Amino acid sequence: MAEASLFIGLISGTSVDGIDAALVRFEDDRPVLLDGLTFAWPDALRQQILELSQRADGVVALDDYGQLDVAIGQCFADAVQALLRSAKLPPSAITAIGSHGQTLRHRPSGRLPFTLQVGDPTVIAEQSHIDVVADFRRADVAAGGQGAPLLPALHARLLASPGMTTVVANLGGIANITIIHADGRVQGFDTGPANGLLDAWFQLHHAGNYDRGGLFAAGGVIDPLLLDALLQDPYFATPPPKSTGREYFQLTWLQQHALGTRRPEDIQATLLELTARSLGEAILQHAPEAQQVWLCGGGVHNPLLVSRIRAHLPGLAVDTTAAAGIDPDYIEAIAFAWLARQRLLGRPGNLPAVTGARGLRQLGAIFPHSASMA
Repeated sequence: MAEASLFIGLISGTSVDGIDAALVRFEDDRPVLLDGLTFAWPDALRQQILELSQRADGVVALDDYGQLDVAIGQCFADAVQALLRSAKLPPSAITAIGSHGQTLRHRPSGRLPFTLQVGDPTVIAEQSHIDVVADFRRADVAAGGQGAPLLPALHARLLASPGMTTVVANLGGIANITIIHADGRVQGFDTGPANGLLDAWFQLHHAGNYDRGGLFAAGGVIDPLLLDALLQDPYFATPPPKSTGREYFQLTWLQQHALGTRRPEDIQATLLELTARSLGEAILQHAPEAQQVWLCGGGVHNPLLVSRIRAHLPGLAVDTTAAAGIDPDYIEAIAFAWLARQRLLGRPGNLPAVTGARGLRQLGAIFPHSASMA
């Protein structure tokens, strides 16, 4: 059944800019996007998620945590229902939903490694009347892996070019890359901050959720001393496998540096350059032979960021995945539809060479909706 049916993929990334929902059909094991939408968070809930995910101490009352888990699950279910209305499909047409959830903490390298995504999958299943596959990252972490990134396996299926090294760069709250080597080997890791830190600094100084078109940053000047200080963070020099999150690269991290009387727009310009330079340097270090770089994620809509990435990758073809026929806004949601299908087919979803896990693992747990238990 999972071989030929429709799936829905859901994700809200670390930017918390909305819930991306993708309706996906599989053709010869290849996912095809049929419909997609971004479902807006209620303002109060979005603010609650942002505040908790960026709190250095991570302290939350158990009652607040439990209610947040359910509220996020309800929003994910609302996104499913909105997508079904858009596609004019009944729930019975969908084999399963792959729900990433909302990451609140990602600590894969501590004494007791863990990763925490919330958005109660039983609530999604109950309200959507569709089976749900969720909790994709913990099996990889339990096997000694980083639990991230999980997209490289699908990137390799969709964007490999035989005989050529290709890089896929996802510009979400955190930036990550997939390196598809000419010989078929696949690498991938988080390179550092992207939209999450840019959005957080923008919101301190402006109404709105993000720097539309990069205009705030464009009004500033890169501060080389601040940029060099930020690049001294040990994360950038740590070899892969590695992953990070918004709980690390956030305002508290930035404010540890002496910002002094620097203009806010100069700091924004410097943060944008930090994203572009750390991404570019990671590609040049780990894939010096690359010829093509595909960009996806929300950052593709920031023309200044895209132009600075191109500046750090001279001689490489840098395009968005739209040029390859894949919507850059929904590739992550497509990936979680694919991971749900992998789980139902009993196939692995991780790449140990990417995450550092001890081996291939089936990812995700299955949460059947109530009617399927009758």
